Amino acid sequence: MFRRIIFLLLIVLFAASIPTSVSSAPANPLLQLSTLLFGAPMFDRIKDSDYLPAFDVAMAQHLREIQAIANNPAKPTFENTLVAMEKSGQLLTRVGNTFFAVSQANTNPTLQHVQEVEAPKFAAHSDAIYLNPKLFARVKSVHARLSSLHLDPESAQLVRVYYTNFVKAGAQLSAADQSKLRSLNQQLSILRTTFTRKLLAGTKAGALVLDNASQLSGLSDAAVAAAAQAATARGLAGKWLIPLQNTTQQPALQQLNDRSVRQQLFEHSITRTEKGDENDTRSTIAAIAQLRETKAHLLGYPTYAAYSLTDAMAKTPANVQRFLTAMIPAARAKVAADAAELQAAMKADGQSGTIEPWDWQHYAEQVRKSKYNLDDNEVRPYFEINNVLTNGLLFAATQLYGITFKERHDIPVYNPDVRVFQVFDKDGSALALMYFDFFKRDNKDGGAWMASFVGESKLLGTKPVVYNVENFTKAPAGQPTLLTAGDVGGMFHEFGHALHGMFAAGRYPSISGTNTSRDYVEFPSQFNEHWSSYPSILKHYAFHYKTGEPMPQALIEKMNAASSFNKSYPLGEQLAADELDMAWHLLPAGSPKQDVDQFETQALARSHTDFPAVPPRYRSSYFAHIWGGGYAAGYYAYMWSEMLDDDAYQWFVQHGGLTRANGQRFRDMILSRGHSEDLAQLFRTFYGKDPEVGPLLKERGLPPAP
Repeated sequence: MFRRIIFLLLIVLFAASIPTSVSSAPANPLLQLSTLLFGAPMFDRIKDSDYLPAFDVAMAQHLREIQAIANNPAKPTFENTLVAMEKSGQLLTRVGNTFFAVSQANTNPTLQHVQEVEAPKFAAHSDAIYLNPKLFARVKSVHARLSSLHLDPESAQLVRVYYTNFVKAGAQLSAADQSKLRSLNQQLSILRTTFTRKLLAGTKAGALVLDNASQLSGLSDAAVAAAAQAATARGLAGKWLIPLQNTTQQPALQQLNDRSVRQQLFEHSITRTEKGDENDTRSTIAAIAQLRETKAHLLGYPTYAAYSLTDAMAKTPANVQRFLTAMIPAARAKVAADAAELQAAMKADGQSGTIEPWDWQHYAEQVRKSKYNLDDNEVRPYFEINNVLTNGLLFAATQLYGITFKERHDIPVYNPDVRVFQVFDKDGSALALMYFDFFKRDNKDGGAWMASFVGESKLLGTKPVVYNVENFTKAPAGQPTLLTAGDVGGMFHEFGHALHGMFAAGRYPSISGTNTSRDYVEFPSQFNEHWSSYPSILKHYAFHYKTGEPMPQALIEKMNAASSFNKSYPLGEQLAADELDMAWHLLPAGSPKQDVDQFETQALARSHTDFPAVPPRYRSSYFAHIWGGGYAAGYYAYMWSEMLDDDAYQWFVQHGGLTRANGQRFRDMILSRGHSEDLAQLFRTFYGKDPEVGPLLKERGLPPAP
């Protein structure tokens, strides 16, 4: 399910790993203002060896700027404290944005070494800012006088966000406790980076290698050719290799006819980092969980979930649990009903035994063909990637928001597959740069995400330079890359994040664009998925890659009819992952280090999300969102944001659907606002009332709430 996407916010990545070294390297291109449009990175000049000295110079400069603010003898004001902090660290942000993009999407041993060795140094750098008593005293002084300062709403919101961030970072702790916190933060930064390294290596090593082409029966000719190409690329000529995606389920399980091969592929996936070797992550995540509970207790919270959710839209773990628990009984019933139907199909196929996770999608496809006369391979020829991009994704944005795109071939990129577009606003003015990195590589993290090379800020005079990263399988040379409907939805999802970044119109970078809470930031991206199947958009890009003929209306109708089928599996795997995440982060302080396998089994049983034949979308050992990313106690955010996005789409349907007027309203009231005011109020202003779960339940095929 494409809604489980790693969305990499800059602040999370900073916390994870930023290295330092001692060298000024005056010719270092990272230390020079880019001469490219909007300050885009000069990848034609940047070398791996540039990052260490650039980080050292940038962090030293940032600390000097912070010290000048903290030691300012003048009375603390909004301008000399909050605005000054917003202007600080620009060099560090520029270096970090560039480094994180490459280290996530195009890494190598040098960059991995930088992350591994230097991670704790940036944790210390962050603590030097947020645990600076003079600096916090200034922020606290401005916050205490907020009601009398008569600031505009966006400026007042900036004060509140800064104050909350300082408190959550431990600014109110005693000196002794701050010392303990610094140590915890450094340990956590090392462990997060270790987890990410192990997961990348384990996922690569977990690929299934096959000796005989007959074992790939059921896959398309293009998929078989891609498997042969992948094997050759790893020095395994004459074999076939199916690489793992980041999720438990693997796309090839739907098509593979050989049950034993399906089982092998599934087991390779689910045990990728549980082999007792150097890539086994279980001891790492058990240590992370224990340190997090210790950190939460030190900061005065009963659990890490309570600490994490203080500035989220949901506010408390209890609210999250109520939201999730309300769906679990209906989800269990739907999983059981669908499993019975698939069991019958499996029996009719001559297979004995119980339906297993490696059987589910295979027989779901068989039932879908039988019920709806729809074959996934019948659909894929209409979803050629370039057509989806230009005549679907970008066209929809033009229809909704009036923006246009021009591909640029003169902007340097970090990998030859990356494409760059200049984005023009409705009045023809230059709005942003947009990068697309679509194809899977062994040196790229799994999943998909959006982030920025340059963020928008009226204060700093910067325009957005954003990018989307996917992990689609690239077709062999000379053949078209054909996408599944799920891939197409994923492309629209990530571009929804990009629109959120490109339409940012805030003054202050800290609360502009996608700098919102986890359970809100997925709202614009999931909302944008709806347009991938919207009739006028689908008809504009769904053309057969060979004949150029549009997708027949009969096939569209079959797709629409089948869209409600097999929704129990993605719902079950998501709820299981949601509950698993919460269970890890509801551990009270003082809990012993957990046995990962035992803890997971008990947590799923306790929450009733141990669905038969439906494992979590991510098991603990490869749950990158919560151990290496920023979604600790926040994976529920996808489901919560889905409630917001289904509500918003319902509003569009009730007000004329896809129109420029509706798109402009959504841009003005949601996409451009960032975190400029309370997020619940932002949504309420657009929707006219608080979010309601009804449209979400309908979309997921569940009965209405009582």
